[in-house]
Amino acid sequence: MLKFFAVSILAISALVDSALAAELALDFNQFSTGAAPTGFVSAVSGSGKPGDWKIVEDEIPFALEPISTKAPKMQKRRALAQLSQDPDDEHFPLLIYQREIFDDFTLTTRFKCVGGKVEQMAGIAFRIQDEKNYYVVRASAMGNSFRFYKFVNGQRSAPIGPVVPIPLGVWHEMTVECKGNQIRCLFNGKEVIPALTDNSFAMGKVAYWTKSDSVSHFADTHIVYKPRINLAQVAIGAVMREYPRLIGLKLFTTNSVNELRAIASSEEKSLGELAQNTEAKVIATRSPHYVKSKEAASVIMPIRDRNGDTVGALRIILKPFPGQTENNVLARALPIAKEIESRLVTAKDWTQ
Repeated sequence: MLKFFAVSILAISALVDSALAAELALDFNQFSTGAAPTGFVSAVSGSGKPGDWKIVEDEIPFALEPISTKAPKMQKRRALAQLSQDPDDEHFPLLIYQREIFDDFTLTTRFKCVGGKVEQMAGIAFRIQDEKNYYVVRASAMGNSFRFYKFVNGQRSAPIGPVVPIPLGVWHEMTVECKGNQIRCLFNGKEVIPALTDNSFAMGKVAYWTKSDSVSHFADTHIVYKPRINLAQVAIGAVMREYPRLIGLKLFTTNSVNELRAIASSEEKSLGELAQNTEAKVIATRSPHYVKSKEAASVIMPIRDRNGDTVGALRIILKPFPGQTENNVLARALPIAKEIESRLVTAKDWTQ
């Protein structure tokens, strides 16, 4: 049986366009029911407040068909649910996955439209630039339709897609495939929307998506993709090797939803974590901040691009030594910050 793994990247041996592919599997069984999953940020496109995304238990089909016809076809597992019920016609909740940016990829997920008086929709938004600019493919149980839209500066394009039966309360599957400017959208394994060509967005994040008061469930999401090079993470690794007295490095910058998060770190588990107020203050004031500690010598340095604009904050953790002062810790940290700056041009270049 196909196994699902908790929000992690798995190396696989398949080749995609002559490049090593990777697989991202999102399994919500690791989270407690009633909790919001980590690694995502809740946002909203259009009007109203962000959605209410929680983990729920549901009867979900097995990954593979049972061998015996007498065997159960469903098992109780945890799924992601969007539970807010804002009836506004321009209310589009998004739950954006924060830990990867995708260009070429194939995403497949199960979904179930559970309820809603105004709308009963479930969808996947992709190549997200921000809440006003992205593609989306969505299914509507109320309208019995499977359609593709493009949002540009908050304005929806004309819908593309057919009328197709989508029973309420039944699990279905949708697939999105992007290769360059080619987009394919499948419903239950069938390409019901003709292949699309669009040059608006070349890469971006992915998100779960609903509309208005739709209550929708999602499960068993897989993304096969060509990994992109995170220049910031490469720079962090190189500098860690170059400076043996370094304990750790963590680089923060603002993402597309205006959150200050770690985009590179010497500790993989901290990637995507929210910054503290100190990092935000360092960026705002463009001044370093010394952190006193017996276990380590720590300083947070502003990081500037080649135009001199402050675009991030770098937390530098050094091995302490007897008699250290703030001045000599800052002196030790400065060349490390300069080394990071020399490897990066602008914040947009940090992930390629």
